[in-house]
Amino acid sequence: MAGGWARDGAVQEQIDASIEDELKRMQARRLPGGESRTHCAECEEPIPEARRQALPGVKLCIDCQQERDRRPEQRAGINRRGSKDSQLK
Repeated sequence: MAGGWARDGAVQEQIDASIEDELKRMQARRLPGGESRTHCAECEEPIPEARRQALPGVKLCIDCQQERDRRPEQRAGINRRGSKDSQLK
């Protein structure tokens, strides 16, 4: 049940939209596309043929990919709720 001037179901629509956006972001991050590189984009070490075949579109060697995966991802969240308290953070 939505409150205030929002129509019924508006809160659930916001939740569904947030989940859909996050799923799209995760899928885009997980699946590289295009042609695989023969050498790593960061360290220029050769990328093994088995890795290139297993992950089409791979750009990084295993070591560089593991290092990137360890870094926390900084991204701005979208405040779909827009409550006064959340605006103050």
